[in-house]
Amino acid sequence: MSTSLSRLLLAVALVGAGFAAAHAETTRLEITGSSTIAPVIADIAKQFEQAHPGTRIDVQTGGSSRGVSDARAGRADIGMVSRALYKNESDLKAYPFAMDGIAIITHASNPVETLSREEIIAVLTGQITNWQQLGGADLPVTVVNKAEGRSTLELFLAYFALSNSDIKPHVVIGDNQQGIKTVAGNAGAIGYVSIGTAEFEAGYGTPIQLMPLSGVAPTTAHVADGSFPLSRQLNLVTVREASELAAEFIEYAQSDASDKLIREHFFVPLTPQAQDLL
Repeated sequence: MSTSLSRLLLAVALVGAGFAAAHAETTRLEITGSSTIAPVIADIAKQFEQAHPGTRIDVQTGGSSRGVSDARAGRADIGMVSRALYKNESDLKAYPFAMDGIAIITHASNPVETLSREEIIAVLTGQITNWQQLGGADLPVTVVNKAEGRSTLELFLAYFALSNSDIKPHVVIGDNQQGIKTVAGNAGAIGYVSIGTAEFEAGYGTPIQLMPLSGVAPTTAHVADGSFPLSRQLNLVTVREASELAAEFIEYAQSDASDKLIREHFFVPLTPQAQDLL
């Protein structure tokens, strides 16, 4: 093979490699943030990838605060935030795609099935330390709290008018799965997680029970009809306008194509078609 032909083939190969790299860059999305949202977005991403060959979507957790900071810093194309945006986050644009609620959970064997608002606060703040004080078994209370940076923590504290320093936790957890695993493994534990995740796990036999709040059962149906008092909007967020691929994925997550997956994760879709079925 001549030297000139070898150089030509090498040049073609380099151009092809450069095109492939550029193409790969434009067909890859990084999504980070809320552990509540991550499982359903991961499933939506898989479905989106199947409909868009060559597209790769990486979904990572870390909390809503990470979703905000990563989107702002450009470390992620899309952030996942399981709450409404704050006033100081006006540089971000939110795209709601579902609703969820926050449920208090205890071990399935715990005979205490309801707690008043005052009793919940007393348990969380260490004023009540044994379930016997609430008509249950002679069993120490294990308070499971969420780590800083989790929107579930922020919304829970706001609802009960508490600061994080008021709560006296025995265990501090990150995502919902950690919370459920901790409560399921401790007969005296009490914690709070996404209703969607808790319903899903309870339905598959995980030994947890969801406690009513203000007399309303924590169910997806009650989130959907607006009667459950501790509900929240689930958002995808970007800095200003989303890139073309990010915008396409967000539109897909908000469309009827994702309704089934959203329901399978026990969240409430926000599409007009889904709302008509409520």
